Amino acid sequence: MSRVATDSQHPAALMSRTRTGRRLPPATTLALAVGLLAVVAVASLAIGTRQMPLDLVLGAFTSLVPGDADQLVVRELRLPRAVVGIMAGAALGVVAALLQGATRNPLADPGLLGINAGASLAVVAAIAFLGVASPFGFIWFAFAGAALAAAVVFAIGSTGASGASPAKLALTGAAVTAATTPLVTLLLIRDDGTLLQFRFWSVGSLSGRGLESAAVLWPFLIAGLVLAAWLAGRLNLLALGDDVARGLGVRLGTTRVVTAIAVIVLAGTATSLAGPIALLGLAVAHAARGLVGGDYRWVTPLAAVLGAVVLLAADVIGRVVVAPAELEAGIVAAIVGAPVLIALVRRTKGGGL
Repeated sequence: MSRVATDSQHPAALMSRTRTGRRLPPATTLALAVGLLAVVAVASLAIGTRQMPLDLVLGAFTSLVPGDADQLVVRELRLPRAVVGIMAGAALGVVAALLQGATRNPLADPGLLGINAGASLAVVAAIAFLGVASPFGFIWFAFAGAALAAAVVFAIGSTGASGASPAKLALTGAAVTAATTPLVTLLLIRDDGTLLQFRFWSVGSLSGRGLESAAVLWPFLIAGLVLAAWLAGRLNLLALGDDVARGLGVRLGTTRVVTAIAVIVLAGTATSLAGPIALLGLAVAHAARGLVGGDYRWVTPLAAVLGAVVLLAADVIGRVVVAPAELEAGIVAAIVGAPVLIALVRRTKGGGL
């Protein structure tokens, strides 16, 4: 088979013919999503237990008034939350898109592949044995735990002649979660202080995350996004099957190794920033494919923007639904993601995926 596909053979063209429907042009959809992200970001700065008018939000950055309490709330509390939410949401969206594309598994998600469980074990160990007590202190342990769990899942799930099949990765992820959960529980029940510290991190939240966390982790996010951009065209070819992709010049081993590195970096970054937020990436990756089709050159950036939109929106909703208290963003995101997972399982059962 020729190593160069003609225009009519290009996977993006093949997928667009396979799934017909009325869609906006991908560039328009992405531009609208970016505009929606800007709106949600402004809402994140303005909405909370104390409502801020837009002119005050703007003045917090353009007309500083020393000692003004409202401006301090915007700059010191809400801006870091917005920045962390954008970074973590983008990472979650992209990592789910990469996992689903590389494994051809519609249910692939960091939470379902044991990555969140690995991060949780590392954070609990840091609290219990090292006395770590701040979100900034958690980040390296969460990153290391997520990275180690992802590496184990990919290493074990990729063994054998069939490589990293969806079933093997899902089973390996379930095994990692099953192995780490009792250890987490054992560490928590032996010390009430560890339980108190861990429970705020474990539900997934943007509260208490400062710009120092974002400053440490942004290079990892950029590196992961660059790798995702490099992988996008190759994921299009993988969607046609391993044999076709190999015939079109894709080095399957290299592609899967780079995918694993990108997943480790992005999942570790997201979990370090916001805790183990479940199902958000799963939902936004499928939403991105529904909006622009199966071309990962568009799915990946759209998943990044939609992930940031959904996580920020979840944080804003959590501030107002139980005001003056707060509902963590991870809980709100799970409420959104759970119906998506149920719908996917029903479609898979019926052969729709």
